[in-house]
Amino acid sequence: MSDWLDTVKWDAQGLVPAIAQDAASGEILMVAWMNREALEETARTGRGVYFSRSRGKLWRKGEESGHVQKVSEIRLDCDNDVVLLKVEQLGGIACHTGRRSCFFQRLDRDKQGGERWVTTAPVLKAPAEIYRK
Repeated sequence: MSDWLDTVKWDAQGLVPAIAQDAASGEILMVAWMNREALEETARTGRGVYFSRSRGKLWRKGEESGHVQKVSEIRLDCDNDVVLLKVEQLGGIACHTGRRSCFFQRLDRDKQGGERWVTTAPVLKAPAEIYRK
């Protein structure tokens, strides 16, 4: 492995959070986790690769959905413990719910002063159409 990977502050499980940001608009598309292998492969191939904690293996974004992320830039935050990927989201959908971004819920205050989550973005493609098994 390369020295640049040693600069990253990996957590106890060997992971680091990774933010995927649209390179053109600046919109945050999703947050996932990377291990050393995922980050190295992302840097080498220019394609977003993450580590799926639920599956316990590498997750190459778009391997099932076709919604690949082309990575144009990789950044590391000031504490060396968060990675930012500037990406072009092919197919326009980053979220497994079929939306452009995973951040489609906004906390709103109602007239009585209570808070609730409001969906702010439409489903662009039904998940059943994306993930045919």
